[in-house]
This record gives sequence, C-alpha cells and structure tokens, in this order.
Amino acid sequence: MTQKFKETEIGKIPEDWGLLTLEKAMESIIDYRGKTPKKTDSGVPLITAKIVKNGRILEPNEFISPEDYESWMRRGLPKPGDVVITTEAPMGEVAQLDERKVALAQRLITLRGKQGILHNNFLRFVLQSPTVENELKKRESGTTVTGIKQKELRKTLLPIPPYDEQIKISEILMSLDDKIELNIKMNSALEQIAQTLFKHWFIDFEFPDKNGNPYKSSGGRMVDSELGEIPEGWRVGNILDFANLLSGGTPKTSVSEYWDGGIPWVSAKDVTSSNGTFILTTEKTITQKGIERSNAKLLPKYTTVVTARGTVGNVCILSGEMAINQTNYGLKSKYDYGDFFLFLIILNLIQDMKQNAYGTVFDTITTKTFRQIQIIVPSMNFIELFENIVGNLMHKMLSNLEEFQNLSAIRDSLLPKLISGKIRVQ
Repeated sequence: MTQKFKETEIGKIPEDWGLLTLEKAMESIIDYRGKTPKKTDSGVPLITAKIVKNGRILEPNEFISPEDYESWMRRGLPKPGDVVITTEAPMGEVAQLDERKVALAQRLITLRGKQGILHNNFLRFVLQSPTVENELKKRESGTTVTGIKQKELRKTLLPIPPYDEQIKISEILMSLDDKIELNIKMNSALEQIAQTLFKHWFIDFEFPDKNGNPYKSSGGRMVDSELGEIPEGWRVGNILDFANLLSGGTPKTSVSEYWDGGIPWVSAKDVTSSNGTFILTTEKTITQKGIERSNAKLLPKYTTVVTARGTVGNVCILSGEMAINQTNYGLKSKYDYGDFFLFLIILNLIQDMKQNAYGTVFDTITTKTFRQIQIIVPSMNFIELFENIVGNLMHKMLSNLEEFQNLSAIRDSLLPKLISGKIRVQ
C-alpha cells in the first residue's frame, strides 16, 4: 500500500502522524540557567554542556557536594531517561540520562515527554534529526556565541508518530547506539591496557625477565645513564635511531585534478578528530597526480602522525596508506616491527613535552625537536616481544573502529528516514 504524506510547516510527514510544539509534548522542561555551582573534587557528577557530544554524555570530571545537590537542583530533579539538550556553546547537542544520580550545569535544559504522547527515547532521536536540527537553527540567536532561549525552544515543532511506533523506531536506533557505545568502551579499555603495559615495561622496567618475573623488582641488573638507571643492555638515544621521519605537502588547491581522488590526505584537523588512535578517513582526498606534483607522499599503514603546527602535539596512527600535509610529521619504524611501540612512545613523549620538558610555550615541533629528544632505547628483542602482545590489542581496536564507522553510517542513514516516516515500522 502506498504511504500517504501531508504537507506541514516542517515538510512532509505521514498522514497519521501529528505535529506538536515541544512545549505541548512535554511533561517537564527544566532550565538550569543561573549561577555556577560550587565545584568539589568528588561527589555528585556534574553534567556540563561541553561533555554532551554526539548523542552521548562523556565521563564527567567535575562534581558538586551531595549537601549542595538539593539546593542547586531546586528547579527540578532529573530522572533516568530524561533528555538533555545544550542551549549554547554548542547549541543542540542531545543525550539521554541513565540511572546515575547527576547534577546539571548551566546551558543545559532537561526535557521529559508526556506519557502516551512523546516517548523519551523517541525524543532523544527526533531532536537529532535534520528536520528538528533545522528548526532549532532557525530559532537560535546571538552573534559571537549563538544559542537558543527557552521560549524559542518551546516553539520548536516536532513530528509525532503514534506512540507504539515511536517505541519501535527508538528500539531500532537504540540497538545501533548500544553497539556503537560498546565499541567505544571496548576500545577505551584496550587502549588503557596497551598504555599500562607500555608503562610497566618501558617506564617502570617491569618487563618479564628470563624467568617470567618483573625485571626490576626481581633484582634485574640496572646501569647508570644520562637519564638515570636503565636495564642492562638498553641505551640512551633518540627517536630517530628507531624511526624514519616523514614529511608532507599540499597539492595546488587551484588544480582540481589534484583533489577528490582516492588517497586520504591527513590535515591537523583530521589528526585532532582521531582522538589519539587510528585515523580511518579524512575530510579531503587527493589524486595520484596530486602526489606526483607536490611534496605530498604516500605514507605506509601504521605510520604515527604528529601535528607540528597550529594545535601542536596531537597524535594518531594511520589505518592504511595515506598522505599528510605539511603541518604534520610522520614517523615509521625502520624495522619490520615496532610500529605500535613507536606510536605509544610518541604519545608518552608528547605528553611529557606538553607537561614540562619544553617550558611554558609549546607552539611548534620541528625536525630538530625529534633529534634533540633523548629516549631510553630498549633491546630490540623486547620491542619485538612487546609488539607481538600489543599488536593483538591494536588490531582489535582497529577492527572495532571500522565496525563503529559502519554502524554510525547505518545509523546516520536510518535516523532521518525513520524520523520523517520515509521508512515505517509496524
């Protein structure tokens, strides 16, 4: 049977769907604008606008005291399942609260749909649909910082399917979100294991000795060096003893045949977006001709990339062959192994540089930077052994990221079709 649609202020929706302002569909709208709560080192987690990202709430790192909770949340207590939306900086980020007791900061509004009219799970997704995002954008105000006032948010129009259909739509999208979230958590755990193992072996020197016991604490022989005591057989050197330094370039932007090809081209922005792990895709791509007629080069899979200018010191590792621009450096092991060891040692080096090693200004990285940094160079057999162990973790991380990307693409394709009624679920 052919699906019939009707014209509305927000476009076509199925004939049996309704259209309501957000205000009329809400049981509760709680706005936490006002003074900033007093922060504490522990207590009730504080959800701020900056940690509401891409449909989820990142791990809170701010808290308020339990004693202040009731007075701060006097406008209304959030309930599990409530939906929060950011009102500015940024505007329109959406997530749903779980069972944890939390406090809500400024620039967040808590929404609770009316029972039987608007299910909270559906509300979470309808607010992320292109249709409603456009509605919100039309109602934003401000110049330097744009945002939406509560009175304008209340006027936002929402498509309202039958309640049972809302639940079914939500179940489909939540199953995808749950799998995506599981991949994120799994990769976070794998990354933590890899970092912990690296620190245990190459900073604390507790790699397994010939009997399988922790080297240093089991009396392993240590010798003096410029960087303090190090295991016998290890030495002090620099990262370029172990890795080749690779540079990048940019094809002429005025020549169209150099661009939009099949070769990913990594910018500093792409490195930052990778969040310190594998980079799978890039915002821009170039052609083989673009590589041949510029300083850009094709870097091998598992090359570590570091941003050298602009936002300095962000790190990622290539998931395949890619080119980089001149704001980045690439580092690739000189050997048939050691790429993941190299990635982890660069991460730790950059962290140290940011914290203390190079003073208060950390605004650029040059080839001289890499030549001057002293590191402890382990015996090659330990690097190879470490690589065999950590390689399994890193390959699983890459597999999870690829699945995450595929699931996200499916979700992003399905969501607008389900929310607009172009795909119906009965």
